[in-house]
Amino acid sequence: MTGLVLVMVLLAAAVSARWLLWDLRTVPRGGGHHDQSAPVSVVIPARDEETTIPALLESLRRLTVGVCEIVVVDDGSRDATASVARSAGATVLPASVPPPGWTGKAWACHLGAGATSADLLLFLDADTVLARDALGGLLELHERHGGLVSVQPFHGVVRAYEQLSSYFNVMSLLASAAFARRPGKRPMAFGPCLLTSRADYERAGGHDAVRGEILDDVQLAAAYDRVGLPVLCAVGGPSIWMRSYPGGLRQMADGWTKNFASGASATAPGPALASALWMSAHHAVAVGAALALVEAVTGRGVSLTYGESALWAVAWVGVAWQLRSILSRIGSFRWWTWALFPVTLVAFDVLFARSAAHTVVRRSVLWRGREVDLSRRGSPEEVV
Repeated sequence: MTGLVLVMVLLAAAVSARWLLWDLRTVPRGGGHHDQSAPVSVVIPARDEETTIPALLESLRRLTVGVCEIVVVDDGSRDATASVARSAGATVLPASVPPPGWTGKAWACHLGAGATSADLLLFLDADTVLARDALGGLLELHERHGGLVSVQPFHGVVRAYEQLSSYFNVMSLLASAAFARRPGKRPMAFGPCLLTSRADYERAGGHDAVRGEILDDVQLAAAYDRVGLPVLCAVGGPSIWMRSYPGGLRQMADGWTKNFASGASATAPGPALASALWMSAHHAVAVGAALALVEAVTGRGVSLTYGESALWAVAWVGVAWQLRSILSRIGSFRWWTWALFPVTLVAFDVLFARSAAHTVVRRSVLWRGREVDLSRRGSPEEVV
């Protein structure tokens, strides 16, 4: 009976993930654009990004389809972000202290958009990098769909601790339902790369409409939807990539703590349940396989796993292989993140519990030296 239940749960979980990632589209390579320049203004909100922003600015300089202007909004950086950006040829706009009710990033994006003049706006996080033909692909998507084009970059994973974010990357895509076979009524967007026309941006209310939101990208998608504008999501593939947390394990923990529990509350019920089922199946296999191993080694049977060792082994392979197929499309994760998935699963559980404690119990999170008071959105000491 246990075997039948396990098979049914695993099949349901696999189907759920397949449904949620049915249309996992990537940014097309190059598109049909061959002009030397396009009417695109780039806005980069930046805080303490002296080590990451040079790669982005260099990639923008090498684009086959160029941009009109690049504006870096320096949001109170404590390092050499401004001078590094200026030396690379970008226009640097110092951000004033965010007015009451504004988060740092929303204010920086608002100022940057107001300081540019092109018909199209491309908002980029400072830790993203674009391939030479990436802008052509983005323009093709925007011409085809209009509204807001949002890209979750391919995650460049370098050091061992960064591998521990594998489940967070997968769950961000699953729970968003942005690629589901039948997308839900709640539009979603990913903040690292956003392309929109200035007219649509202003029609949706711009970042003024999401001034106090921690998840400004999700709420910006909702603002577009409210005025009848489409939102299209894609993953970066070989065109757009990022390395989110090069500053160490603490930076990674703070980043996911800031984002994840808040993101869970913004997820529609259907995708939330499907994602929870998928995660539950992975937990069940991890625990069941561990108990089966104890039984095989010690000879002491556990009722949950008695006589099921071969089935648990097959379940392990099935779960690991599906995880591998997903991770290979969204980041450069190493083999052990899927083959030994319980290791990264434990990391997910610990960081999710930490995130829930900060967002639900403490009602505050810390990011880039700023304490974000979730119970009082009007504080000027907000997140970027």
